[in-house]
Amino acid sequence: MSPYRSSFLGGIPVIVKNLLLINLFVWLADLLLPQIVSSVLPQFDLSDYLGLHYWASERFNALQLISYMFMHGSFSHMFFNMFAVYMFGSALEHQWGGVRFLFYYLLTGVGAGVVQEIMWTMEYQSLLSALDEAISLDSGSVLLPYEAELSKMLKFPDLRYLGASELSHMKELILNAPVTVGASGSVFGLLLAFGWLYPQAELMLLFLPIPIKARLFVALYAVAELFLGVANFSGDNVAHFAHLGGMIFGYFLILYWRRRGTLY
Repeated sequence: MSPYRSSFLGGIPVIVKNLLLINLFVWLADLLLPQIVSSVLPQFDLSDYLGLHYWASERFNALQLISYMFMHGSFSHMFFNMFAVYMFGSALEHQWGGVRFLFYYLLTGVGAGVVQEIMWTMEYQSLLSALDEAISLDSGSVLLPYEAELSKMLKFPDLRYLGASELSHMKELILNAPVTVGASGSVFGLLLAFGWLYPQAELMLLFLPIPIKARLFVALYAVAELFLGVANFSGDNVAHFAHLGGMIFGYFLILYWRRRGTLY
């Protein structure tokens, strides 16, 4: 019997169980709190506080590198992530123990967030530099080469007639716009660890009704995420590179444990 199958017979381990409950609680809070406080805070959105914002935004807080992985954009987003935590995390917690499993889960999530911040910096660097120049010159004409890019983010009048005040407000909106939520980075870290520890375990996928080795599944998934990230750098609102970031941080942590002889 494989370690993967025996983990289910042992029930849901403590850390995995608590992760499932915390994520469910936060999703319910995100759903209900805006209705409860609507009379006092009509624009309240929990993701403004717990979601991961761009590091240059006034809404950014370093603690968001942890809190964002407990927020989800929808029930289906939360359900499928938590299903993966249950499926793969249970086996890993039984193998590693609760403390090491939790450390791995959080580190890969933080790593995914760091990679997402790097990607945002690369994506917005040129535009924000142009905005700073436009503000200093008190002229929106500087932004004309970015008009198509800006039109995807904001609605605005003719750029040529915008002054420093309007441009500063535009910059604030752009800095505050990016936000990411979800445990997907940690989930991809779990996928990598499961494929590493149990490479011959067979997985049965809903869309592919034939068994596939865990090692092959992880490799194909990583290649797919890399392709999607490169092919659609910012168009589908899915943090593909952040997913890979979870895998990358997980890879180096596992490699470190392996070299120290403490992986198993």
